[in-house]
Amino acid sequence: MIKGYEIERKFLVKQPDTDILDVKRKISITQTYLKNGENNAQRRVRRIVDGENIIYTYTEKLFITAVTRKEMEYEIDESEYNRLIVQACEDYSPINKVRYCFDYQNQLFELDVYPFSDNLAIMEIELDSEEQEISFPDNVTILKEVTSDSDYSNASLANAGAFPEQYM
Repeated sequence: MIKGYEIERKFLVKQPDTDILDVKRKISITQTYLKNGENNAQRRVRRIVDGENIIYTYTEKLFITAVTRKEMEYEIDESEYNRLIVQACEDYSPINKVRYCFDYQNQLFELDVYPFSDNLAIMEIELDSEEQEISFPDNVTILKEVTSDSDYSNASLANAGAFPEQYM
């Protein structure tokens, strides 16, 4: 079980050619939001396909600021996943995405590509502090920061099945 704080920033980007990124890992994720937990914690389960392996995780997040969250995440087995999935929040559709994890100047970025867009993606980076400087990859075009924009949360994107129209 992992407990701690997650400091993360998210950016809407033009979907880059993943062949020119220093991709370390490519995984397929199905993420399902569950009914909120204690203290209104956001809860979710993930089914992650990593090569021939299937991994299931459970996560709870309490939002401290737009950038910082208290997070508890751990791996679960398939039976626990199936037990939890029945607690799915009816307000949010599950979301599917392919995540490319890549390095750039000793920073680990995660690029999430969604089936509903061929030209846009979300790029995230976890930080040590909210003030940490980020060196952005030269071959990725940042359109805007969306860290605190709920229209770009996975839950909103899943329900809309698209990115907000100003970038379509």
